[in-house]
Amino acid sequence: MNRLRRPRVQAALVALLGGVVVYTLAHVVFPYHTSNHDEAVYLQQAAMLLEGQLFLRPPVDGPFRPWFFVESGQGLYSKYTPPTAAMFAVGKLLGGYRIALGLIATGALVGTYHTVREAFDARTGVVATILMLASPLFVVEASIFLSYVPALFWNLTFGASYLHADRTGSRRTATLAGLAVGIAFFTRPYTAVLFATPFILHALWTLREQGRGALDRVGLTALFGLVGVAVTLGYNAVLTGHPTVFPYQAFAPLDGLGFGYREIAGYSRTFTPQLSLRANAEVLVLFATEWVVAGPFGILAALVGLWTVRQRGFDDRQLALAGIAVTVPLGNLLFWGNLNILGELADPSDGLVSFFGPYYHTDLLVPVVAFGAVGVLAAVEWGRETLPDHVSAERAGPAVTALLLVGAAVAGSVAVAAVAAPVEENYDVTQKYEQAYEPFDGRELDDTVVFLPQTYGSWLNHPFQMLRNDPGFDGETVYAMQRQQFAVVDSYPDRTYYRYVYRGQWAPFLDQSVEPRLQRVRMTSGDSVTTEISATVPEAAESVTVQINNGTANTSANEYTTTPDVTELSLRLDTDANRSRLSGDAIEESIAVPTPERGTVTVVAFVDYGADRAVKYRWALPVNETGTGVRALTPRMEVCWSERLCGGQAAYVPGSHGDEITLEARVTQG
Repeated sequence: MNRLRRPRVQAALVALLGGVVVYTLAHVVFPYHTSNHDEAVYLQQAAMLLEGQLFLRPPVDGPFRPWFFVESGQGLYSKYTPPTAAMFAVGKLLGGYRIALGLIATGALVGTYHTVREAFDARTGVVATILMLASPLFVVEASIFLSYVPALFWNLTFGASYLHADRTGSRRTATLAGLAVGIAFFTRPYTAVLFATPFILHALWTLREQGRGALDRVGLTALFGLVGVAVTLGYNAVLTGHPTVFPYQAFAPLDGLGFGYREIAGYSRTFTPQLSLRANAEVLVLFATEWVVAGPFGILAALVGLWTVRQRGFDDRQLALAGIAVTVPLGNLLFWGNLNILGELADPSDGLVSFFGPYYHTDLLVPVVAFGAVGVLAAVEWGRETLPDHVSAERAGPAVTALLLVGAAVAGSVAVAAVAAPVEENYDVTQKYEQAYEPFDGRELDDTVVFLPQTYGSWLNHPFQMLRNDPGFDGETVYAMQRQQFAVVDSYPDRTYYRYVYRGQWAPFLDQSVEPRLQRVRMTSGDSVTTEISATVPEAAESVTVQINNGTANTSANEYTTTPDVTELSLRLDTDANRSRLSGDAIEESIAVPTPERGTVTVVAFVDYGADRAVKYRWALPVNETGTGVRALTPRMEVCWSERLCGGQAAYVPGSHGDEITLEARVTQG
């Protein structure tokens, strides 16, 4: 029991508890990852590092490009630098990627204790560690595969080592400080600069005061820090061809610091100082009211702590720690990412910030919990000193204990509620993901290729983070976009093919779920192929209008026939290398379009109910001319009640449609 009273042991227990909490949340709340699709980028990169790869070299250019990967002559590479992915890869080696999340969280909490202990004392360090663990921003960010808490870990390692070396003159911890800040720079360069700036200023002041006595120690930190910078620049040179061009700049040259026109992946804004001030003010308000420990009470504790330290007199080490509260907000004024995470400025509940907090300000937690711990302990000391003046001596002890228990209960309840709110929001998203990924759960997909829809453009893992390829594109399941499908088939001729489709709008973050389907896809080839098409027509329908098109201009897409009083629509599509002809119910003369060399022949049936109510059936047949004829894949089928969803979000899912609608299609050799 005596050992449990030691601050170092108490801090270790808090850190271990934090690791367990984060590991549990990662499994329970984020089993399918989050609506921030950058997680798959880091996990893909981690898998590459485990295979000794910096580049992906897919068998076909185009259908295999993951989200946030840059195309180059050497292959595809991540826009992110590798330290974060390397940390996640360690978890995989230990048994699972999420193990790394628990270890990183534990390390960050240990770093919090040592940093605050060096600036103040061990008891304050323990309280600061508890406050960090109770901060929603830390808990959420630590539980997902993003770089903010890994960067915080390295920054705290630097801060603790630097302050220890400053206090003791230790060359060993001075070296560790340099290595840590170098890795932090490699991880998130701008974040590392903002965190390190107050300590750099402190080091310069120390050299001014102590002269040569501090030169060796500060020199070691600077030397090994510059090694990290050199490694970063060398990595840039290997990937982008120029040491000062970072991968994120190669991906989006207009995505960077400063004001003016900014653009990334087709999204652009003109980022002005006025817009920056407004966005960052909103971000900081959210940080202070929702994402620090106990919300406003945590900020109040930090302000009390700041006032207490000022009354006692700041020393230069405490000023360095407090300086982070200046450099992080000021530095973020130059970064348009803080505008992007807000979504619509008029709606504080909009955007990624509502699920993950103001994550670009994660390092701001360090001075808040440090001075918050000072404030909490100052309040306790004030109570102990003040109560005896108002109650009798024999009642003072029990009164202090009662107040401490009440205060802890209230503060604990507020802190738990603050953490629970974003956790619950993210869990709601997870439930939508659970439904979306249902076709894959418990299903053996060995030796298969799965074609995925292009929900947000020509990217894999955006949004389907769970469906990632092995670095060699040779896993039991290979995932490809629904484009250049025949090139993919040619690369994997002996596999079984599936197509993942869904109906509904993909918006789990808006509390919307989709109805998914994993459709078996077969390839048929010959001089010609025949597609037998059938569909039920609801009794309430007044007429059916049939069209055919090949997706190009000036085709006979407007050729059609109207077939009233039909309850079962039966059509036949005959496709050869020259023409695709549609015949069937009430089509007196077949209607035809040229067969595209490589494209899609689409059959559409408009089922008209009258009174401006209609449903559209679509059969999209991928076709490809060959030297001896044509080949086709099983068509993608849709039931479109809304034209807005047609073409990707209206998949035919058996049993999911009103009026007992059923669609069928079978492709055979002609």
